Amino acid sequence: MSFTLAPAYDDNPRLADLVGRLREYLAGELADYEAALGLTPETPLTRAMIEPVWKRCRELGFYGVHLPSEYGGLDLSYTELAALKEEVGASGRILYHCVLGDLGGPLRAGAIFTTATEDQRERYLLPVVRGERACCFSLTETNAGSDVRAMHTTATPDGDGWRITGHKVFSSAGPIADFSVLVARMAGEEESYSAFLVDLDSPGCTVADGEVPMSGQHIESDIILDDCYVGPRQLLGRVGDGLRIGLGRVTTNRLLHCPTVLGHARRALELTIEFARTRQVFGGPLAALQSIQHKIADMATSYYAARAMTYDALSELDSGSKPSTEAFMCKLFVAENAFRIADGAVQIHGKAGLVRGAEVEWLFRRLRMFRVLTGSSEIQKNGIAKALLLPSGTQR
Repeated sequence: MSFTLAPAYDDNPRLADLVGRLREYLAGELADYEAALGLTPETPLTRAMIEPVWKRCRELGFYGVHLPSEYGGLDLSYTELAALKEEVGASGRILYHCVLGDLGGPLRAGAIFTTATEDQRERYLLPVVRGERACCFSLTETNAGSDVRAMHTTATPDGDGWRITGHKVFSSAGPIADFSVLVARMAGEEESYSAFLVDLDSPGCTVADGEVPMSGQHIESDIILDDCYVGPRQLLGRVGDGLRIGLGRVTTNRLLHCPTVLGHARRALELTIEFARTRQVFGGPLAALQSIQHKIADMATSYYAARAMTYDALSELDSGSKPSTEAFMCKLFVAENAFRIADGAVQIHGKAGLVRGAEVEWLFRRLRMFRVLTGSSEIQKNGIAKALLLPSGTQR
């Protein structure tokens, strides 16, 4: 693929059309909507603000576009979906995560369609696809992040159902969600975990304000359960399937996080190029300085390499392979290099890049987080090393 910051996708007319319409919506209608509401990345979001975006994006064919046609989507390949995720990440929009359904929408719920029963699809998942309901995913606890088996949230049998007690943190989309896909340890069993669809307005369930991450986004909640009852119709899959459901698509999810981050890095690079062209120093544009030219060349090369790796691994996924090691490598390389690009953007912007409210300053904070989120860089290195060093069949 030839290098460009705005790919045309001429070899894929369907994707070219989708990207073109998506760019038009992001730069036009959605930009105007955000401006009318006075949104910033740190504005606490409400359902009243974002539900119209879900429904409008559903009308335009973006919300749930990756799903099979029976659910109103276009059954996109992973590579096609990645291209759209990169575009929303590169758009500079506050509500970028609402357009395709990353924040509590179809991209969050779609992973469990094949596990859910018909009743669960009708009650929980299809309303999400229609933009009527939202979901969050609750796995992480204060002392159970990378080591999810250290979780203390427990499900105790009660008749045909269970009583759940525990405290989940960093439930993304929790502030606007109707239900949670929640994983709990089965009481009295050392290594058995199950997944449940927990209605967040159930007795014994409290949605509390979560920690605000360094990006300033108010999209996290704590989910606190105190003897919260869930019935048999709310068990997702079978008893003991919790970690398989919670972590089973980890390779796919790891790869599909990368395009959004690449989009953010692309945005930082575009802003930097524009700033260098227009900023006047010593009687000429900043871009005339060789030191700036070299910095931008390094940033662009890092972006190209990270993007090429990611799309190569996604094409393997589309072919039916499971590029587990490559997914570790992509997450590591994208996270580290996207942050270097953001750091370079701030450096070139100088004082203008240090001001709160400047877009490159926000991108710097957001991209720093990705070196930890969805598995830290060190966790990715562990996975790569195990794949290379451990005899086949002995990896956990």
